[in-house]
Amino acid sequence: MMLKETYQWLATHWVEALATITGLLYIYFSVKQKILLWFFGILNAVFLIAVYYQSGIFAYMMLQFYYLFISVYGWIHWAKGSAGEKELPVTRVKWKLAMILLLLSLVLSAAIYWALKKFTVSDIPWIDGISTAFSITATWMLARKILEHWLVWIIVDSGLCILYITRSLYLMTILFAVYTVLAVYGYISWEKTIGAKIS
Repeated sequence: MMLKETYQWLATHWVEALATITGLLYIYFSVKQKILLWFFGILNAVFLIAVYYQSGIFAYMMLQFYYLFISVYGWIHWAKGSAGEKELPVTRVKWKLAMILLLLSLVLSAAIYWALKKFTVSDIPWIDGISTAFSITATWMLARKILEHWLVWIIVDSGLCILYITRSLYLMTILFAVYTVLAVYGYISWEKTIGAKIS
């Protein structure tokens, strides 16, 4: 009976299942600093567009189109390396850049909130707006291989776990709980490689 119910659930939630699988592969290769992360990032964005559309999480759905673009950008940027190095090195964010990114994220959060209130039926405009804005920032930082992007993800992913529970997106809840744990591990792992060669 349990097998039948599982099959029936997967038959109606297969897109969410694929989003979960590609998302886990994306974060795994991200932690390992493997360029393959961007391929799975593209696939994950495509599946998540469908998931978020069906769940009424509109800003995060639109964010996936940005992820498609930034995944291509990140793929190219990582492939080129830096200053003649074979691989792009991990760097720390400078204080001035951190303040600029924070300010831009807050302004973008407010803009997304306004757009959601005016043009959609979203009942979570602030949560959707803040998580979307800071996800944009974190992904850009990942594309530039800035260590502190993991700290942004820890906050965003843990907050999204709560949101997904309220939307009955249980696979997504599990996925983002794993994301939160892996973001902590990713920060520790990347910090150890600053100034060192990645094997």
